[in-house]
Amino acid sequence: MDIRFCGFAFCLLAVTTFGGQACETAVATQTERPFPLRVQAGKRYLQDASGCAFLMNGDTAWSLLGDLTREEADLYLRDRRARGFNTVLIENRFARNAPANAYGDRPFVRDGDFSTPNEVYFRHVDWVLRRARDLGLVVLLAPAYLGYGDGDQGWHREMAASGEKTLRAYGRFVGQRYGSLGNIVWVEGGDFNLPDKGLVRAVAEGIRETDPDALQTAHNAPETAALDYWRKEPWLSIDNVYTYQPVHAAALVQPALGEMPYFLMESAYENEFGADAHRVRMQGYQAILSGTTGHLFGNHPIWHFGGPGLSPAETAWQTALDSPGARSMQVLHDFFSSITWWQLEPDTGNDFLTAGQGNYNARTMSARTTDGALAVVYLPNGRGITLDPAKLAGQQVSARWVDPSTGRSEAAPGSPFSADVRYFAPPTGDHADWILELHSHPVQSQ
Repeated sequence: MDIRFCGFAFCLLAVTTFGGQACETAVATQTERPFPLRVQAGKRYLQDASGCAFLMNGDTAWSLLGDLTREEADLYLRDRRARGFNTVLIENRFARNAPANAYGDRPFVRDGDFSTPNEVYFRHVDWVLRRARDLGLVVLLAPAYLGYGDGDQGWHREMAASGEKTLRAYGRFVGQRYGSLGNIVWVEGGDFNLPDKGLVRAVAEGIRETDPDALQTAHNAPETAALDYWRKEPWLSIDNVYTYQPVHAAALVQPALGEMPYFLMESAYENEFGADAHRVRMQGYQAILSGTTGHLFGNHPIWHFGGPGLSPAETAWQTALDSPGARSMQVLHDFFSSITWWQLEPDTGNDFLTAGQGNYNARTMSARTTDGALAVVYLPNGRGITLDPAKLAGQQVSARWVDPSTGRSEAAPGSPFSADVRYFAPPTGDHADWILELHSHPVQSQ
């Protein structure tokens, strides 16, 4: 996340709603609760308690626990849930009074001493997690955020001073306190590849002692996937990608590294370092069409709310809730929720998308279901592509264009058409990117 310090022990890393998932046996309703999530061997996506494929569609809110009152946190969580988001990434060093929360409560009775958790502080954490549970949200929760760079912006030094025995006891404390909620997925580390893995391992293993069925992942330094750094750790059950480089390049290599679900943990944020709604859309679609179980989106100033950010904010966080990028993420959620996204396989051999792949960030992405009935192509730059629909199952193909900024759709010219090689030119508009959705079926008898 780039020089952001988590000034408290708890960094809520992701909150996920039931909406945005699809089920192989029935379509789940958004009012149901998906937890506990689970990992099934050989599946690259997460599953909910009903066995439905669970699509993460996330937002980044690092400073929520530090900067927001309960009323403000409730406003934020309800807004994101209503917009189809399913993940919020949170820490607190950029809060106005870190490591204290909005009420002035600090996480430890003795600052930085992991053996002295402050009951008043953790009662506020209790409230947030229970509110998330009541809204049907799954929470990815970091028990001790390390800190970007060399770890001096988080809890690295305090963890080293506390030692592994104390950290294991702290892991048991949080695992026992929150494991029974059912909606927690633990996120170890934080923005740093800690050379002394024992400190992070102690917390993770302590959690496993009191919550043996807990799902855990890790947030490493940029350009380091969780499985790259924590291979063979028994507590690691979910992989993720963290990159500021082209997302597809990082995401496509992960399935070969291990059989576990993975998602895009972090990439460029809207309104930061030149990234706009178009950039964050590219990241999201590239991630999902590369085979992930979802992605996290970020926005400046939402990630730091009222606290200091990396640059001055041009608008209040309440106004930014309705940013173009956020509206695009609702379209993404609605689009993938309408199809069997969990059956899509990336077109890595370019035998379906035969021309117009593009490169670097502007890489055109295509994926097909294993039965050949559905294909999805994301075109990031307004340039045409050539497809070979004969690689699909049927002799006839129906196709539609979907605007990823608004959700508006229109039939592709000539649809339905025979399954032969053809060129597709996207519609014109005030944005560059488009989604092409194709359905294959037998020729209809007259």
